[in-house]
Amino acid sequence: MKTSDFAYDLPEELIAQTPIEPRDSSRLFVVPKEGPYEHRHFYDLPEYLKKGDALVINVTRVLPARLVGTRETGGLSEVLLLRRIDISHWETLVKPGRKMRKGAKVTFGDGRLTAVIGETTDAGGRVVEFTWQGGSFEAVLDELGEMPLPPYIHEKLEDRERYQTVYAKEEGSAAAPTAGLHFTEELLERIREKGVDIIPVLLHVGLGTFRPVKAENVEEHTMHSEFFSVPEESAARINAVRERGGRIFAVGTTSVRTLESAWKDGMVQAVSGWTDIFIKPGYTFRALDGIITNFHLPESTLVMLVSAFEGRERILDAYRTAVSMRYRFFSFGDAMLLLP
Repeated sequence: MKTSDFAYDLPEELIAQTPIEPRDSSRLFVVPKEGPYEHRHFYDLPEYLKKGDALVINVTRVLPARLVGTRETGGLSEVLLLRRIDISHWETLVKPGRKMRKGAKVTFGDGRLTAVIGETTDAGGRVVEFTWQGGSFEAVLDELGEMPLPPYIHEKLEDRERYQTVYAKEEGSAAAPTAGLHFTEELLERIREKGVDIIPVLLHVGLGTFRPVKAENVEEHTMHSEFFSVPEESAARINAVRERGGRIFAVGTTSVRTLESAWKDGMVQAVSGWTDIFIKPGYTFRALDGIITNFHLPESTLVMLVSAFEGRERILDAYRTAVSMRYRFFSFGDAMLLLP
């Protein structure tokens, strides 16, 4: 399988630059296993759910993880937080990386926060040690940090909460689980009223998920690990839905990867840990029946994941149709429902 097998043509003007309001007014491209596509709006989602089904949502919250500061030489530098190692050390991406020698310092907020650049990681990042004045690191970060929007978004985000799901709780992600951005509190209530269980899991999104696949052969690509957790109550509720014949819909590829990582001995287990699961065509899904997702970058691991579920030709045909119908793509774009 070649990485180029997952390419498609996308006009740049279809990359959504700003979120649509209200959240659930985005378009919904419905892909059944067989038959014609349907073109709806996200607020129509409850029509495709049945009493006894479940939605599995990722309750991670995005950190304001982008810090812009000043080097000792006076130049600007950017530090992007990826993963916390301990109370003061983080795995990061640093720009400009080549100019940042070990021991170099970057200050933020008139010296309220200082970063000392450390070792290079196996993934090409840098370990950074932070010191700060007043309050917790989280409080300082909330004040000085910016949302780490993807590089294809060029517009400034006026409301930081718009890059969070309405159910985001546990801080730790470097990017939003964007399929969840379409939900409103009112839509979630309509879904509950229909008898659908809404079940939380956790996966802290790392930037490795979105990095391009540079290997020519898909099998040679290595995924970066991300922290995930399925609480005991959530595992019990998911397994109960399956036992009574209900369907499991994963909201976003992060929920897909969480559920499949937690599957063992014929059921979803209560587990916390790190996953580098790479779902690509040929994979057999075990823990879910349907997927709610956004449109993903060409040749990305996320296009490979949805191709594994729906079939590569079917997905690429759906993407070509979405382009012809002027759907909005990527993080702030429209949604896709992959039906059982």
